[in-house]
Amino acid sequence: MKAICLLSGGMDSSTLAYVAKDQGYEIYALHVNYGQRTERRELQSAKTIAKLLEAKEFIEVNLGYLSQFGDSSLTDRSIEVEEFDESRAGIPNTYVPFRNANLLSIATSFAESRKAETIFIGVQSLDYSGYPDCRPQFIEAFQKVVDTGTRDDTHIRLLTPFISMTKKDILERGLTLGVPYQYTWSCYQREDMACGVCGSCHFRKEAFRSAGVRDPIPYAEE
Repeated sequence: MKAICLLSGGMDSSTLAYVAKDQGYEIYALHVNYGQRTERRELQSAKTIAKLLEAKEFIEVNLGYLSQFGDSSLTDRSIEVEEFDESRAGIPNTYVPFRNANLLSIATSFAESRKAETIFIGVQSLDYSGYPDCRPQFIEAFQKVVDTGTRDDTHIRLLTPFISMTKKDILERGLTLGVPYQYTWSCYQREDMACGVCGSCHFRKEAFRSAGVRDPIPYAEE
């Protein structure tokens, strides 16, 4: 069995790749550079995780046009990355417009070319940032796009086992699989040391705290 794993190098995607491996899939890792602030560190993490999983392939794709479009603090350095604010309403400025549709389109091309049966993407909608392209409705709609836009004898399933899980649930699953979280990177704005205050850092820290486990990466705000 072959699985395309969208592997950013973050906590969720790395855990998901370990889940796929545990289910017996051969891993075809896909890493996307879309001009994000922490791409250098993310790529380093993704390569390390893919190597540890003995991935059949590791493909890096450049989607620089997303940074040309901007409108996200991840891709436009003139926009400051927001600190986590529990009282904030609406979608945070770290949302990259329609990013997951771009990622899944590329993953589908990769999957069909390798005759892979599945695409694993670590979207989560329960306790995260409310990105519209992480909702179950989006995944269901994109599955129809995949079914419609590929060969009649191609059958690719989009698998999102984390979509209704909390960050703590994901972490606890990863701990049972021995995911080496010291090699993963979640911070949205720094590559030398995690900032500790952006939304991604907040949810990661809370997951480790709730699970009663020490996070193996250092934070500036500690």
